[in-house]
Amino acid sequence: MNFQVLALDARQQVVALTLHAANEALAADEARKRGLTVISLEAKGLRFARGKRFPATLFSIELLSLLEAGLNLVEALQTLAEKDASGERREVLCGMLAAIHRGEPFSKALAGFPRHFSPLYVATIKAAERTGNVAEALGRYIAYQEDLERVRKKIVSASIYPAVLMGVGALVIGFLMLYVVPRFARVYEDMAGTLPFFSRLLLGFGNFVGGHAALLALSCLALAAAAAWACSRAEFRAWINTQLWRVPAVGSRMKTYQLARLYRTAGMLLKAGIPAVPALDMVRGLLAAHLRPSLSDAKKLIEHGQPMSAAFGAAGLATPVAARMMAVGERSGDMGRMLTQIARFHDDEVARAIEWFTRAFEPLLMAVLGTAVGLIVVLMYMPIFELAGSIK
Repeated sequence: MNFQVLALDARQQVVALTLHAANEALAADEARKRGLTVISLEAKGLRFARGKRFPATLFSIELLSLLEAGLNLVEALQTLAEKDASGERREVLCGMLAAIHRGEPFSKALAGFPRHFSPLYVATIKAAERTGNVAEALGRYIAYQEDLERVRKKIVSASIYPAVLMGVGALVIGFLMLYVVPRFARVYEDMAGTLPFFSRLLLGFGNFVGGHAALLALSCLALAAAAAWACSRAEFRAWINTQLWRVPAVGSRMKTYQLARLYRTAGMLLKAGIPAVPALDMVRGLLAAHLRPSLSDAKKLIEHGQPMSAAFGAAGLATPVAARMMAVGERSGDMGRMLTQIARFHDDEVARAIEWFTRAFEPLLMAVLGTAVGLIVVLMYMPIFELAGSIK
């Protein structure tokens, strides 16, 4: 079996070579006999799929723990590389180690993997390298990601129950219309002239479904495939997003959520020591497309000497609460911390709106589904009720 080895030679230079050995232990022994210090060792052909994203947040948590335990950066990265037996995660870690051994700073080693580490992450570490406090920068990034994840989880958890309820309701209604109603229609065939109008409509639909079941099934599959294809298209998702922004109640909450992301990210970068104008350039990609011109306007005002609170207010990127809190941050000289607090305030506002909507929507959805199912059942049994009445 062939093994790909990344190691340090006697001059502390990184070397890469391929060794043939029966197993991993023998390959490591062979490398040591050659006077090499093994950094990574991996069997060829056993790599994970390239599409899997490197877990930057988990990496930050583990790296911070090792740094706080007293390990230096190289020792911490070597420990993490040894922990992962194979896969792209180990490959990335070994690549970073190789870059550091070449004399590159940690931020440049991270920048060598743009698919895994965002410009925000790299900029935060680069700013921290000037003060030598990488651990503090990692802590800020972890807190930033935890805040984002907390909001995302609230949105997802609030949407799960309505989605399940709609799915179950659709299955029940589909079962009634596709299986039960056609059988009732055959029972009532001889009573067609005496059936109530709405019952005749329902049973007529049942007969149609029973006679064209295969065609309807293919149509449903085609519709589902078309919907899935449309949802996979960025243009369609952008169009849906635009329509949601136009709904007053929804659009205002979506803007609040977007502004909270802007404040949180800008706050993290300012706390890292990055000036306001470069920080705003970095957060531009996080905003919805129609808000980016407003951010450019705010950046120009800041470049011309306006304070951030006034610039954001003039560009329409500051709520009344945010504008006042930013003014306080400017007076105290701690704008980064203040922006983070503003983001948390607006996150709580969005969470309350989601909770209120969920509490109002769930009973309404249950009432609609219950009414639909009940109406179908009543229309199916109405002829039986009328027949029983005529017998009396």
